[in-house]
Amino acid sequence: MAAPPLSWSPSSGPLVPEPPSPGPAVTRRFGPVQSRNPELEVLLTDGQGGFSLGSLAGVPTRCYSALNISRRPPVQRWAHLAAPLERLGTGSGEASLHALELAPGVFEGQGLDLLAGATLRDLLPEREQWWRGVRVRRQTVMPRGSDSVVYLYDLEAQAPVTLTLGGFFVDRDMHGVHLGTPPLRLSQEGAEVRVQGKGLTRVRIHAPGAQVEPLAPEPFAQRVYYRHDAARGEADSEVTLGASLWRVHLPAGGGRVALVFTAGETGNVPDPWAAAQAEAARRRGHAEQAWATTGVRDEVVATLAVAADAYLVRRTTPAGVTVIAGYPWFADWGRDAMIALTGLTLLTGRHAEARDLLGTFLGALRRGLTPNNFHEDGQGAGHNTVDGALWLAVALERYVAYTSDLALARQALPRLRELLDWHVRGTDHGIRMDPRDGLMLAGEPGVQLTWMDVKIGDWVVTPRHGKPVEIQGLWLAALGAEGRLARLLGEPAVYADRLAQAQTSFAAFWTGEGWADVLRPDGTPDLSTRPNVALALALPDTSAPPDARGAAVEMIRSELLTPLGLHTLSPLDPRFRGNYGGPQVQRDAAYHQGTVWPWPLASYVDLLLAQGNVHEARTALRGLEGHLWEAGLGHVSEVFSGRGLRAGGCPFQAWSVSEVLRAHVQVARAEADSGVTSRGGDVDHTPPSTPDP
Repeated sequence: MAAPPLSWSPSSGPLVPEPPSPGPAVTRRFGPVQSRNPELEVLLTDGQGGFSLGSLAGVPTRCYSALNISRRPPVQRWAHLAAPLERLGTGSGEASLHALELAPGVFEGQGLDLLAGATLRDLLPEREQWWRGVRVRRQTVMPRGSDSVVYLYDLEAQAPVTLTLGGFFVDRDMHGVHLGTPPLRLSQEGAEVRVQGKGLTRVRIHAPGAQVEPLAPEPFAQRVYYRHDAARGEADSEVTLGASLWRVHLPAGGGRVALVFTAGETGNVPDPWAAAQAEAARRRGHAEQAWATTGVRDEVVATLAVAADAYLVRRTTPAGVTVIAGYPWFADWGRDAMIALTGLTLLTGRHAEARDLLGTFLGALRRGLTPNNFHEDGQGAGHNTVDGALWLAVALERYVAYTSDLALARQALPRLRELLDWHVRGTDHGIRMDPRDGLMLAGEPGVQLTWMDVKIGDWVVTPRHGKPVEIQGLWLAALGAEGRLARLLGEPAVYADRLAQAQTSFAAFWTGEGWADVLRPDGTPDLSTRPNVALALALPDTSAPPDARGAAVEMIRSELLTPLGLHTLSPLDPRFRGNYGGPQVQRDAAYHQGTVWPWPLASYVDLLLAQGNVHEARTALRGLEGHLWEAGLGHVSEVFSGRGLRAGGCPFQAWSVSEVLRAHVQVARAEADSGVTSRGGDVDHTPPSTPDP
């Protein structure tokens, strides 16, 4: 398919979407019962690695809660706030609008009981509470680059009321907890309170037309229980410092108030309401741009386009766009970034950021390998991945196909050839081409290199040393990308012979009785039933006879497919672990031994579409479309338990969001081409002007 016409040039900066239509692209309402469920989580981000995380109900459920700001974007994140303190007073008494869990199912504050409902507008949360005839609506927003989280309160009341506001403060690395009361000093300076510890939190009040009464800070210790941390076997309680800071007196009729929490000295939100409007318009713009780019104008595309924005952040060292792999605890990982690039940037029309993202990882190549992850201290990176660099080649070719950016193709092709050359002659960790068959060898004792490898102490849980099947598919795709980019630039392909040799040798993975997940170093096949063959066969240069492809689809359909993704190991295998939960060692032991992952499902969908099974492809995605509203709201979780399909891992995961979006768009386009209306006409298909990824 022809590449889309360019409406920008590489030097013109980010695409600017047309002015958005009024109102959100996606509005999702939750009733009183749903909105009181602390399991439903909401994520706000600042584009620099900082974020605000909490339940839809407003209850903090993790140590990663209301305000975490990066000190060296996007890493070294510091926690400043667990939750705002909120009390509503009328002539007949006072009620706490906040709610903190003190022990399982035991709450301080009346916040849950007073909830009338909640709404997400392009994933921006609004909470509505009623008490004694007073209606309080609270919106939360994290303005870009402000180091702040903003709470906007609208009150409707027949008689005068008061709103007492403050916070429950912390001062620590975001991964930790306070076992005792945080040693914080509070000082009031007009409309601002400074909360000083190892870090600084500034709190400002905005209440136009209302009387604001500063309160002498009387801080107190407040214990908080984190239910999600408890489920992971982590420290589940901490002591925060609570303080009431202001009492706002509102006249009959009500009014509006804003409370702004800012980390450090430099952040600033001069007009909280204007900042909220700007953020709402920005999100609507992302939805509109994704609709225009994909030609699929539906709620799933809009929701995932807005969700995608959370993962695209800027780093300072090395400078450039990167991808946070998952919230709340991951930083940026090379493999995740390259897999996610298609959905996060190309399908959402964010091509300038795609270009910058490629530049970040092309610039960080070392001996032909991309960073597996950048170090949290901002100093260097780990290059222990075999698939990251090969996914980079796939992402580069997709980018050029989408944008016709020949300038970047010309700059990147020598780096791609250098990458391939390192793989041919051998680089770190035993990664090298086997000259006998042209396939890729990888692995050495004690090192995990593919996406399925986990190491617990000296125990490599899923050793895949040798020739993993998906690595061969990626190797073929990288060799093929070099040839296609070379021809596009009028140059001869350098690796055509290597590609032909490896394509012929790939036949060894089909034994006639089944697909090998790995060819071990001694050449024997590991016939474990895993989803990696789908990843390999969905890539553009992997050849296999029709019966072998059909066998792969049937194997996945009968043993690995679930409503929410693919098992990482067949439930029929005696090594299968159906429970993903508990302490880290227990979770890691199950991580790739039967746990369900959403992102490989997109490759299975690719295989179904190649067979013309459009209806089956849509059916495979329906569970994940529903899942958008049952854990990390508007996003897709990292994993699910092999039995019971309980969401686990990060509730907000970059490659899950990206690949579900990619698969959804592929299926929607196939439905449009075939006239299928299996989703009840809830989608408007505009003829796509972009190539299929």
